Amino acid sequence: MKKYTISWRSHTLKLGERPHIMGVVNVTPDSFSDGGKFFSHDAAVAQGEKLAQEGADIIDIGGESTRPLSEAVSVEEESRRVLPVIESLAKRVSIPISIDTTKAVVARQAIEAGASIINDISSLRLDPDLPGVVVKYGVPVILMHMLGTPKNMQASPVYDDIIGEIKAFLENARDRAEKHGIPRKRIIIDPGIGFGKTVEHNLFLIQRLREFTSLGVPVMIGPSRKAFIRNILKDNTVEDIRPDLPEVEAGTQAAIAAAVLNGAHIVRVHNVANTSATVRIIDAIKNAQNSSS
Repeated sequence: MKKYTISWRSHTLKLGERPHIMGVVNVTPDSFSDGGKFFSHDAAVAQGEKLAQEGADIIDIGGESTRPLSEAVSVEEESRRVLPVIESLAKRVSIPISIDTTKAVVARQAIEAGASIINDISSLRLDPDLPGVVVKYGVPVILMHMLGTPKNMQASPVYDDIIGEIKAFLENARDRAEKHGIPRKRIIIDPGIGFGKTVEHNLFLIQRLREFTSLGVPVMIGPSRKAFIRNILKDNTVEDIRPDLPEVEAGTQAAIAAAVLNGAHIVRVHNVANTSATVRIIDAIKNAQNSSS
């Protein structure tokens, strides 16, 4: 696996030496993955600390649900949700905190509160001021592929060549970021599992993930608890199953194992303890050498 070192402020991520884990804290009342369990300030901060203790390399804080059919929230509401959590967590953990937002104002306020990575599902397309925030504060940015918006992305997504099209999208996003003055050494890409993809699309992306490593930047992927896993595991008598079921977690770990084997530098997950065990075993398998005499 190609190795990358991202150094900024007091943080360094040595990506490619081992799989890195991003732990998710959704400060929303309508998250698909946890149903608003961490919507309160104290619950969100406690969860962030727990994820760090369990081995997370990054904590990702989001205040706007991006589940299918979700509605956008105002800048004021998003800031109200995330800023106190980031401010509290930044005093309690030493690992980098990522702000999951598409809004420049939220990103700027989050960085000033203690965040140090911007995770933008829109790849800098929704807010023209966001690239300037990335440049001003010198932080890494994660650029994700999404077909449409969260409100319409799952309305019959179609591709002629899914790998080629998403790869071209991410290449353009990378180049656009560079034109705005963001150095390539601070760019991470994400093919956007579940964001405008069918079950088969998501499976194929994980299977062919290594093709995205040719873009010359680290690759992150977030299969955790996503609908494609639940659709495979549910029986035909129900429309969906709960994301927090044990079998969904087992399916998540299988997807993470496949992603790591296929070149993922970072995996974005809800259960860091289980993922830490998974990536340690998969990494050991990847790096095993023939010791026979």
